[in-house]
Amino acid sequence: MRIRSPLLLAAVCLGYFMAVLDSTVVNVALPDMARSLGTGIAGMQWVVDGYALLFASLMLMAGTLGDRWGNKETFAAGLGLFTLASGLCGIAPNLGTLIAFRALQGVGAAVQVPASLALLRHHYHDARERAEAIGIWAAATGVAVAAGPVVGGLLTHAWSWRAVFLVNIPVGIVGIFLTLRYVPAVPRVAHGDLDLMAQALAFLTLAALTFALIQGGVWGWTSGPVLVAAIVAAIAGLYWYEGERRAKHPMLPLELFRDSTFSAATAVGAILSFGFYGELFLMSLFFQQVQHRTALAAGLALLPQTAVVSLANLVSGRLTARYGSRPPMVVGLAIGGLGLGGLALITARASLAATIAPMIAVGFGAALAMPAMTAAVIEHTPKDRAGIGSAVLNASRQVGGVVGIALLGALVGGRGRFVAGLHSGMLVCGALFLVGSALSNWAVEGGRGR
Repeated sequence: MRIRSPLLLAAVCLGYFMAVLDSTVVNVALPDMARSLGTGIAGMQWVVDGYALLFASLMLMAGTLGDRWGNKETFAAGLGLFTLASGLCGIAPNLGTLIAFRALQGVGAAVQVPASLALLRHHYHDARERAEAIGIWAAATGVAVAAGPVVGGLLTHAWSWRAVFLVNIPVGIVGIFLTLRYVPAVPRVAHGDLDLMAQALAFLTLAALTFALIQGGVWGWTSGPVLVAAIVAAIAGLYWYEGERRAKHPMLPLELFRDSTFSAATAVGAILSFGFYGELFLMSLFFQQVQHRTALAAGLALLPQTAVVSLANLVSGRLTARYGSRPPMVVGLAIGGLGLGGLALITARASLAATIAPMIAVGFGAALAMPAMTAAVIEHTPKDRAGIGSAVLNASRQVGGVVGIALLGALVGGRGRFVAGLHSGMLVCGALFLVGSALSNWAVEGGRGR
């Protein structure tokens, strides 16, 4: 099938390409970054999660803003902010300012990512064509996943970790130009007032939970600040839910979850990010800190896993267009779960061949499920709520990634327990993937989207 408006699709793909590239590029550069800035695993977790925390917690409000202010305009604004923040990260003088600029990057990503899927929802009207467009969108991000470790390794090896942020600047400029020139505006839809209290509670919940998980691995799970943070997260989360349930115009429209496919696919999004990005974070550290490979060698070791992502994304888009979302989700999550189980068996001296085989299964399985999961959410979101529907999906994915990196990082954070923590983390991720496969088979609509 020939996809309409290729330059529109290219503009939308570039925005998400940058957000994903930033994650995988940074992973490989983390040890060099830690040496340069004098920090440990907890500091590296904050560099990753400082970005993901703002990305996740602002996503719902950003989706609403996209529907109200125009998804083209918010996409371009988010892309511009992300590009500016990337430049600031590249010149950050210390760990604190780097984490702050990473948070600013997360704000930019939160603004532009929901709008990218909403633009696809508005401009591709045929369900099969839209499924193929989402497959291409996902494949473009798969290229970012594949390129990230190698590009990060090359840039870190040839120059320094700072280059992994500066590389975003030319890509962002091209994306902004294409958006302003070739992406048509879409109708603006208002859904009541913005609920700033709900936004504040959502941020507090996720920030306190992330703090508890990251610092629990450093200070101990029963330390005073960790326990206080966990209690704050629980109370803020409860108040947030009750407020959303009673609000006339909630930040998160709970009626969306009455659709079983929407609910299941959103949960699967969180599971995929928890397992995939958590595994990528740990394996980047495993190759460099346990097996003592260089950043470039670690990037090349990760390449087989990330390289299959684009292929699986394209296959998934076509399978989804023909058979619906359920088969790629069920099969992909099962394959990924088995791969994660295989990683739970590797030793510190495992050969590259023994490590790569299960990693390929993880990458292929996750990428097979992801476009199908995305299409399921988009097809089961009303068109006039495309921005918030996209935001719910991407927020669930980012929350999954934040919690995955925080929890798995805590498992390996102690001296001399990296490999044991890696085994425990991979078992948890593998079990979650298999649960996601069963949930997809049970709750996701089998036929093509509406």
